[in-house]
Formats: sequence, C-alpha cells, structure tokens
Amino acid sequence: MNSSAKASPWWTPSVHADRRPFLIGRNAIQAALRGFFAREDFIEVDTAALQVSPGNEAHLHAFATEALTTDGQKAPFYLHTSPEFACKKLLAAGEERISCFAHVYRNRERGPLHHPEFTMLEWYRAGESYESLMMDCVRILALAAETSKTEKLAYRGGESDPFAGPERVSVAEAFERHAGIDLLASVAADGSTDRDHLAAEMRRVGMRVAEDDGWADLFSRVLVEKIEPHLGFGRITILDEYPVSEAALARPSMRDRRVAERFELYACGVELANGFGELTNAAEQRRRFEIEMAEKARVYGETYPLDEDFLAALSLMPEASGIALGFDRLVMLATGASRIDQVLWAPVAEYGR
Repeated sequence: MNSSAKASPWWTPSVHADRRPFLIGRNAIQAALRGFFAREDFIEVDTAALQVSPGNEAHLHAFATEALTTDGQKAPFYLHTSPEFACKKLLAAGEERISCFAHVYRNRERGPLHHPEFTMLEWYRAGESYESLMMDCVRILALAAETSKTEKLAYRGGESDPFAGPERVSVAEAFERHAGIDLLASVAADGSTDRDHLAAEMRRVGMRVAEDDGWADLFSRVLVEKIEPHLGFGRITILDEYPVSEAALARPSMRDRRVAERFELYACGVELANGFGELTNAAEQRRRFEIEMAEKARVYGETYPLDEDFLAALSLMPEASGIALGFDRLVMLATGASRIDQVLWAPVAEYGR
C-alpha cells in the first residue's frame, strides 16, 4: 500500500464492522456504571457545554466561540474542558451525590489516548473524604471488566488486574522509587517550590533540564519519563498526595501541608482518573487560578477568564470530594481497543480533511 494513502473513513462499513464490538462494549459499560451510581443514590446531572470559562489550568487548551445577544452584541464563550465548575455549583445549590457523563472539549489534543471531544465521567460526594472516591474507582474498574467479561485491563501489551487490591503510593514515594529524587526537598512548608533544587536533583540522575524550565515543567518531565511508565501494571495504582502547586483545585493535606488531597488512578501505564478533596476557600481558589493563568500567559501568550459565579458558589459549597474519569479510556482498557477513536461512535473529523 502507498504510505501516503489515507485510511478509510470510520463510516466505511468494513471499518465500522471492526469497531462495532468495542462500541457495543462501550454501551454496556456505560449502562453498568449508571446502575452503579443509581444503587449508590447518586443523581445523574447534565451540564451546559458552553461556559464563560473553560477552566483555569495552565496547560489545558479550550475551543473558543461567541454568542450573539438578541440585539447582535457579541459575548465570548468556551466549550468546557470539564463539567467541574457546573457540578460544584450544583453542590452549592444543595445536591449531595451527583454523577455526570459529559462530552468535553480540549484543543491541541489528538492521539491514541487523546481526542478533541471525549466523554468525562465525573462524580461528587458531599461530606465524604477523597478516600471514598478511591474505593469507588476500585469498584468501577472491576465492574467494567466484569461487564466486558474479561479478567484483565489491557493496553499495548501491558495488563492490570482490576480485582486485585490497588497499590497506593504517594508522589514523593514514587519519585524516590523510580527516579531517585527527593521531591519534597524542593517544596517549602508553605507549598512554594525551589526550581533550582529540583533541577540539580534531575541533573544528578542524568535527566535533561532546560534553562527556561520552571519547577512545574521539571516535575512533569520526571512524572512522564520516570514515574508513569511504572504505574498500574499487574494491579491498579493510586498515585496520591501531589504537591499543592500541582493541585489547584484540591485542599491541602492535614498530614503534610506541602501536599494536597489529590490522587490519580492508573492502569497499564494509562492515567484514568483525577480525584480531589475539594478546595472550598474562594480567596485561595482565586489566588491559585491567577497563578495558573500567569503561567499560561508566560508559556502560551493567552489566558482564560475566571468564572466569577463559580468563585461565588464556593462560599455555599459543602466539604466534598470529586473526581473526573476518562470514560473512553476505561472502555479502551476493558474492551482491548488500542486507540480512542475505536470506542467513539462518531469520531471528530481529522484536521485537514
């Protein structure tokens, strides 16, 4: 075959026939998870995709649009990168257990595990600790495997047993174990970070450091290159206690104020979910968003507005835990798909076609 030939479109009958078992599996897993949340007394909610702010994380990229008022005035809007702000407003309104299957949109993202439009499963528990979310995750991954009639989650030759007890490891422990770096030595008691100290540690273990790398850039490089390739093989990994500077929406840990109540869930080296003990201090949340947007301006030359309604709602929001799970990725691992577009009923058109 000519290497320049384009693959057949997803709607070609033969291509669809190859994808269809994954898609039927997707529907079955979604139905099973809806049953799980119903049994746990969750209310399923539906949030608007158009928001005044798409989120305020430095390295998330949104799709921008604009609305026209009845008199023709323009108002900027964004497609949300997560239903998080709307869900937290619902907690402020009085809901206590909510779940949401939301189509979300992220620009600059396309690959085997990334798609410009994908499905995020989020759920929130008012008045409960973020450890309860960890137990939810264990049950959900087991349920997805049971529904798919498989004993293993699998991706690119790696396997993870969703029925085995999960490994729970802190980020600091993972840095020491897999990179030989004392991460928290570069984090002060108030959560501020020492870029030069972390850079020196990375050079000591033979890792690349660029002059314009900030502490967050260095942290991410170690995580991606040295840590993530070891997570979630054999059994699920819960990577817990991120430094507070890497957890803009999470509250600090009562055990160690240098770290936050944030964890990520991994299986087969794939990040599946990101959970928090939610921050409810509006002033602190504003400060963190402003830091994130300053970093976004430095790196990308743009910023996103803050959602003032969201910040106002935090004053009414109860203590809660919340989590976002990449539903399409979970389907991939449970059904054996190798690319995210195999588990999407109608993928977004390829750019340039």
